[in-house]
Amino acid sequence: MDIILKYFPDLTEKQKANFAALYDLYSDWNAKINVISRKDIENLYIHHVLHSLAIAKILKFKPMTKIVDVGTGGGFPAIPLAVLFPESSFHLVDSVGKKIKVAAEIASALGLQNCTFANDRMENVREKFDFAVSRAVMPLADLVKVVRKNIAKEQKNALPNGIICLKGGELQHEIQNFKNIATLYNISDFFSEEYFLTKKAVYLPVN
Repeated sequence: MDIILKYFPDLTEKQKANFAALYDLYSDWNAKINVISRKDIENLYIHHVLHSLAIAKILKFKPMTKIVDVGTGGGFPAIPLAVLFPESSFHLVDSVGKKIKVAAEIASALGLQNCTFANDRMENVREKFDFAVSRAVMPLADLVKVVRKNIAKEQKNALPNGIICLKGGELQHEIQNFKNIATLYNISDFFSEEYFLTKKAVYLPVN
């Protein structure tokens, strides 16, 4: 996990221990329930953990910020972010029960107190959050539709409440309808590894 320390050198000992534990935890669970491509588990720290933490390069969540992870799968991006921001709360939502089970078990093994879980579709979630995060779960327009009702009005962070999603490839058509308000980030501006050359992040204020 040296790659995490390269970009986040100020981690506490607890955070370092949590990040270090992720490989064995995901390897063990992935052998039972496939949440990461089997050949990709070797790349866990770059392709999944560091990729998730790109959101932290866009916004450092203030204490008491509430974040929902839409279609979290095995817990990305929420679990790495929950380790990094222990004073913020993360609600992980996925419609696939076995995936949310893996995320919940890993958060429990890490002792994370700031994560809650829902085996549900985002359309059915009623709580309010400051931000929705996701990783390539659906087109941006669809994501806006399902989370608009969940974005709180009251602001507490450096960016207005909204969506921060991780995407790959060409996105101009996807953000066309939001081009006046969306901000597109090249993740290669944050991390120098070749994997991130085609990776993007989109921030979109909502309401």
